[in-house]
Amino acid sequence: MLNRMPVCSRTTFRVNLLLIGICVCFVGLVDAVQAEESPIVVENQKTGSRNWQLTRVRPDSEGYRSPAIEGYCSKQSVAAGEEIKVMVSTTPASPYKIEFFRMGYYEGRGARLVKTIEQLQGEAQPIPQPGEKDLHECHWKSSVTLKIPEDWVSGVYLGRLTTLPDNDQKPYWQSYVVFVVKDDRPADILFQVSDNTWQAYNRWPSHYSIYTHPKGTQGPWADVSFDRPYGKEAQFTTVVSDPLTFGSGEFLPFEFPMAYWLEKHGYDVTYCSNSDMLTPERGLKCKSFVSIGHDEYWDIRQFESVTKLRDEGVSLLFLSGNSVCWVAPFQNSSRGDANRIFCRAGPYGGQNQYALDRIKNHGPFPEHGPDEGLLMGVRNIEPVNGGGDWIITNAEHWMFKKTELKNGDRIPGLIGWEYHGQPADLPGLEVVAAGTAFQGGQNPQQWAATIYPGPRQNFVFNASTIFWAQGLSSPPGHVLPWSHWSRPHGPDERVQQITHNLLSRAVNKNLPESK
Repeated sequence: MLNRMPVCSRTTFRVNLLLIGICVCFVGLVDAVQAEESPIVVENQKTGSRNWQLTRVRPDSEGYRSPAIEGYCSKQSVAAGEEIKVMVSTTPASPYKIEFFRMGYYEGRGARLVKTIEQLQGEAQPIPQPGEKDLHECHWKSSVTLKIPEDWVSGVYLGRLTTLPDNDQKPYWQSYVVFVVKDDRPADILFQVSDNTWQAYNRWPSHYSIYTHPKGTQGPWADVSFDRPYGKEAQFTTVVSDPLTFGSGEFLPFEFPMAYWLEKHGYDVTYCSNSDMLTPERGLKCKSFVSIGHDEYWDIRQFESVTKLRDEGVSLLFLSGNSVCWVAPFQNSSRGDANRIFCRAGPYGGQNQYALDRIKNHGPFPEHGPDEGLLMGVRNIEPVNGGGDWIITNAEHWMFKKTELKNGDRIPGLIGWEYHGQPADLPGLEVVAAGTAFQGGQNPQQWAATIYPGPRQNFVFNASTIFWAQGLSSPPGHVLPWSHWSRPHGPDERVQQITHNLLSRAVNKNLPESK
């Protein structure tokens, strides 16, 4: 066919083919350069560690602390170039080392060793007496002051503390400290860890959480402080059953599967703590905001900041349950460090100056704070504990593209251990999945997952379950949770595809409307 063309036509045809090839190569080159420039892609090309998990832990008789070695950090999050202090206690006094790991994908290994500090001398540091409102606030000596290197990429970092016995006949003991390295670069996804909720449930040293005050659970009479170690994960006996999470809050069971999966697929993600969202500026530099896992306790400023994100065109993904449930106003520590203490405000309002000014101008907070349904699309329900299947009710929605899901199909065990119900009356809101959760086969409760459009081609999705990330991956060091005689089944290609679809729309705003 080509030989029968006129010479000029053949020449033009060949030139066009050449130009098309050049354009294709150029576009591919641009894509490759962009991929190479993504800090997450570059970071995950580095060699991961085979040895980052805890191997030996030694709880005390109460079961909620690890006195052989334990510690905490001076900040929830820190930027490159800033300093963070690590406070460590060893009982009895013994030498130890700290290995710092960034959590990610790293060819499936889950973490990369970024720094080791050898041969530190530990000492037993005092357990504080309960303060006003049952507060346990440690004033431990600083063991290490770490200046964050400029090349540390934003992420969740675990510091593994390991005692160093002086002979082979003595065992070593371990626990973690945890912190976030943050940045202020524009990114596609802002991943907010739920560290307020980790701390609300933290019982260290024995029963000093929001939930274990002698006066009763969840009231303004109980303060909790970040100036203390995280003990064993508070839901150990009912949900997690993994003692090798000592010191890491709730990150490993409920949030790490999401971070691992995002970084495996090269998503442009950056990380922050709850305390980094007291103003909207960080989130406004990103295309989407993700609340993950168990994101229950928010300062009112977080609510207002994330509302601002939605109104300015940032898509919100609540891949979480029991979220935005309680007003938790931050206060300074006794030493004046910002955002280190909070309580559940309840109907009495907050105690930080922002909350006091807001109460003066607008009246007391309602018990649950503002109506979270007007932000998330669906509300918390009481009581909220249980488990069940995630059941599709709107299979023609674009989020189910390429999943082959039909109405009535179930993703087993994905609902739990807390969830949302009662959809809000918002323009364009759609219920995409719904069903019944049970508490041990009893107390049926109706949950719903929703999506509604934002004002600038963005959207707000609410998965209505703490367990969403369990359907994305099961990285090293992760144990599947369970709840109320129900459990998720682990990675599920349908959950993965739904999440890909949601993030594609959030980042590109061009996914086809039809299934």
